[in-house]
Amino acid sequence: MTNIVEKIQSEITQDYYKQNFPNDGQRFVAWYLRNIYLLDQLQAKDAITDGANDKQIDAVYIDEDEQKIHIIQGKFYTGDTVNAEPIREVISAWSQFDHLDKLQDNANEKLKKKICEISTALEDETYCLCFELITTSTFSEDANRDIEAFQSKLAETDDDCFNAQFEVVDKQGIEDKYNMVLEQVNPSLNHTVVLERGKYLMTDLSNTKVLLAAVSLKECIKMPGIKDGSLFQKNVRQSLGINNTVNKKIKKTLSDPAKCRDFFFFHNGITAICNKMEVVADGQFKFYGLNVVNGCQSLNTIISCSETVKKRDDAYVLIRFYEIPQRDRADSISINTNTQSAVKARDLRSNSKQVLKLKKAYEQKYPTGFFATKRGETIPADKDKNYAVELSLLGKQATAWYMQRPNLSYGETKIFDKYFSTLFKVEYLPEDIYALKFWYNKIMEAWNEHNPYGINDTILTMKAYAPYHILYAISAIFAKSNNQDNVPSPSQCLEIANLHDGYIDTIISMAVSCLNNALETEDAKCKSDNRTFIPQNWIKSKTSLNGIQSAIINMFSFSSDARKMKTELVMDPQYFSYRVKAADD
Repeated sequence: MTNIVEKIQSEITQDYYKQNFPNDGQRFVAWYLRNIYLLDQLQAKDAITDGANDKQIDAVYIDEDEQKIHIIQGKFYTGDTVNAEPIREVISAWSQFDHLDKLQDNANEKLKKKICEISTALEDETYCLCFELITTSTFSEDANRDIEAFQSKLAETDDDCFNAQFEVVDKQGIEDKYNMVLEQVNPSLNHTVVLERGKYLMTDLSNTKVLLAAVSLKECIKMPGIKDGSLFQKNVRQSLGINNTVNKKIKKTLSDPAKCRDFFFFHNGITAICNKMEVVADGQFKFYGLNVVNGCQSLNTIISCSETVKKRDDAYVLIRFYEIPQRDRADSISINTNTQSAVKARDLRSNSKQVLKLKKAYEQKYPTGFFATKRGETIPADKDKNYAVELSLLGKQATAWYMQRPNLSYGETKIFDKYFSTLFKVEYLPEDIYALKFWYNKIMEAWNEHNPYGINDTILTMKAYAPYHILYAISAIFAKSNNQDNVPSPSQCLEIANLHDGYIDTIISMAVSCLNNALETEDAKCKSDNRTFIPQNWIKSKTSLNGIQSAIINMFSFSSDARKMKTELVMDPQYFSYRVKAADD
């Protein structure tokens, strides 16, 4: 069977990698971005910053949904081990982030633009800097010592500094991540835990085998599936990053020799379930289908300090092991043991009265449809995926259409926190919710290498932002066609477009053209003013909206096809409503 290194070596010989990247180092990082973070070809190419004056930063990828800024350093080695030098390169990169202006001054052109994007993201304090060292080899003893030192350094970082975490991914880590992405990893993990005499209690409660144990932290980091998340398949959420408030305190405790021995008393404990629990020998227990349902954040933080933990013989944590083969009961335990960690604003809103009213109305209107309100909720097998909507996407779509602020659509936290009470005060009709999904899906269907709507290549790299600008442009085209300043009904727009063959594609093409023109005009203006144009920052600003509106005005002034549409896209004024305005708008 081909191992992961052989697979990478084979796949980076494909035309895409050979034609876009000059060496195997860049091709390896691009492969990682495409196969682990699932970026498309243009996004992966845009993320690469490797080259002269790259400041030890090979790639920058900002994940808006997870609010993580990935700073990636790649080492494509075929030898057995990697020494400490790459670790020091990552430390060098990290040390420069206190002075982004100086870092930008001496960086290459691609990195200059990425630093501008990073700076904008860091203005929102919820973003975390994730330094990631990836290699096709394994780390030497010297490298592991430097990893430990860097982890300790991050643990000592003051709370008022930017959030940062450091992850090393060797060839085994890459294979684990790759398998996880492909869903090839069986979530049923089997593992044997060795416990010390006198530090555990076995009992039965409610016809359930229960093992209460003080488990050494050294034993905890041996658990499989922490790094790739497969140990937490039944958890209500995966790792939130090791630099949130709670996890930062855990790191500091682990790094303090005087406090680490009291870790057992400071921590509330971890809950794990399994399908079957078996006594192998005195103090040895084998668990089949092991899954941690409460403790994901703690175990990820503990493993981030693995080199420090390995040296501790006096540090323990309480783990409750339950033999729970019944799936529904296991799910109930997972939910009820996860109330202490902070959750995202979007999670807190999933059971709000406004959202539940929308869900009820939508599912009554479309009995075969499904309104997913909770993160990670799966569509039932008996439901029609074409009529399945998701709360987070609806919030972003409504921000673009009803609030007319697509430049804010990428920020899930603000939508479900700062703007929620205003945005969801409106009781959107089920037909309009479906229509928003339809328009958005139609845009996304064309977001591929064939690019049927002719989306500008730069815009194609901004998949987290630009689709909402196109959605906004569609609404603006209908408003302009009817000489309206208000916001049109999405469902009525869809109904009228469907009256004419090919009009849906025509309208989307026009919206794309207006966004393309807006971007190209701003780029030309920046060049004329001798300024650097940062597309990602432009699309997050109101300037992009002004550009789209100007392009729409020009289109209706000079295009006979657009003027013709004014007679064919006529809507009754009752289908227009005032724009939803936020308090700070």
